[in-house]
Amino acid sequence: MLTGDIINFTQLSSDSRQLLIEETEQLIKSWTKDPKEAQVFRGDSYQLIFDDTDTAINRSIQLICWFKKHSLNKKTLSLSTRISIGIGKVAYKGKTVLDSDGEAFHQSGRSFDNMGRGELLAITTTDEEINRQVAILLIFINQIIDQWTTSQAEVIYLKREGYTQQKTAEELGIQQGAVNNRLKAAKYNEVEKGIDYIAKMVKQL
Repeated sequence: MLTGDIINFTQLSSDSRQLLIEETEQLIKSWTKDPKEAQVFRGDSYQLIFDDTDTAINRSIQLICWFKKHSLNKKTLSLSTRISIGIGKVAYKGKTVLDSDGEAFHQSGRSFDNMGRGELLAITTTDEEINRQVAILLIFINQIIDQWTTSQAEVIYLKREGYTQQKTAEELGIQQGAVNNRLKAAKYNEVEKGIDYIAKMVKQL
């Protein structure tokens, strides 16, 4: 279960807000088996249900990149998102994700409410010891992710989509070397190792 909202959303013009929400809703619905399992609500908030942890974590990283690459620029307006992943059972699914309930929803909601400034990603399970270990790792991962630029977010988004560096370069109209440089500057390899380690930890539950 994934709960999120958009950072600096209200600083956009009304037309820009509407366009961003329409594009975001279209994106997240394309990621789920049933479009009802992905919903935008209150204008700048959203919820999604995923069947497995790896997908939830991967899509969370992509969503952070999605909003960052929609920023005008770092100085004028930097968009981002806060995301809380709750891992647990789903008791039942209602008409939409907003009407559903279960451990995953409780974990995601409570953790989201407790997210602090600069905390972009939180992952919570029903195991308190694992939660403590994950929280420590995410302190460092969040610090790195928070510094990603729009150009770095562009290549990381496609990287998480499974694109090779060459395909990413062709998609963005840049050289492969530029793709590699952006990934290095973003410390992507370090983030990927940390995220993969967390994914293995929580999959044991």
